[in-house]
Amino acid sequence: MTQYSRRDFLKTGAGAGAAFLAAGRLPGPAAREAAAAPPAGPVAVSSGNGIRATARAMEILQSGGDPLDAVIAGVNIVEDDPNDMSVGYGGLPNEDGVVELDASVMYGPTHSAGAVAALRNIKNPSRVARLVMERTDHVLLVGEGALKFARAHGFKEEDLLTEKSREAWLLRKETLSDGDFWFPPRNRTAPEALRSVLMTHGTINCIALDAAGRLAGVTTTSGMSWKLAGRVGDSPIIGAGLYVDNEIGAAGSTGRGEANLQTCASFRIVDAMGRGRSPEQACLEACQAVAAKTRLVPRLCDDQGRPKFGLDFYALNKKGEFGAAGLFPGGRYAVHDGTENKLREMAYLYKPGR
Repeated sequence: MTQYSRRDFLKTGAGAGAAFLAAGRLPGPAAREAAAAPPAGPVAVSSGNGIRATARAMEILQSGGDPLDAVIAGVNIVEDDPNDMSVGYGGLPNEDGVVELDASVMYGPTHSAGAVAALRNIKNPSRVARLVMERTDHVLLVGEGALKFARAHGFKEEDLLTEKSREAWLLRKETLSDGDFWFPPRNRTAPEALRSVLMTHGTINCIALDAAGRLAGVTTTSGMSWKLAGRVGDSPIIGAGLYVDNEIGAAGSTGRGEANLQTCASFRIVDAMGRGRSPEQACLEACQAVAAKTRLVPRLCDDQGRPKFGLDFYALNKKGEFGAAGLFPGGRYAVHDGTENKLREMAYLYKPGR
């Protein structure tokens, strides 16, 4: 008879299942129906900056590749892109001028997860997060510990600031106040391209379902620009920036991480899908929860009581249905449904002017 240690028990997901049953909860009817339905994939869903990610993910899915391989390969394109200043290489730094990256991955078939936070000098935090999941008994490594772990696995350290992101950081330092010791060069006019990125909290999320019914997801970011050193947003937090349940679906987010951390929205979305909500309905419900809690903090609201920030959610269920929603109109998200890869309009909570 094979003997299992507690560690093996948890790694295989049996422990999670036992805890679920012990708590007296069973999957809702929608979850059971989705689990019993024939596979509906492949489908790849991403945030609006992920149209290349969904294309790459679909190539891997259609060739029979694993969905976690697919979503990570997809977001690596954006992590490596110096022109995307909210993710990976070229991402805008913290207030000290240092790029700190966060990422998480989650694999549906084993309900395993891995994440890194406040990781410096490593271009692809999503790949390090996967190694945390696969090569440790932990879920989250942070700061210097995450960097040591990455180095141990052969990742090379490099300066993640590009000339453009360094200039944006300097521009903010030089124009933040006229009462400090930072002065811009004489007669210099800041390029509009730099002024337009003086505050960001962008990210990329990518979730996928393969033809065998396996779900996986990843979220990766350089976080809020000019943040306090060591600040961690929602992206590496399982249940906030990402959540995957292979019987139900997957969800992720981009935008103001603090609001998501306070509502665990990705878990809410997957739970709602398990209770019969469509992906879009589930995302809108998460937006409503965020808005309701934000009204308790006046400094975060406009004169109509609406959040003064952006936060978007993306969801994909076991049936291959997908949807997304944000607080305000104008958002788009990327979907490859196996036939066509395109940007689609997101649902939204608040109409213009209301």
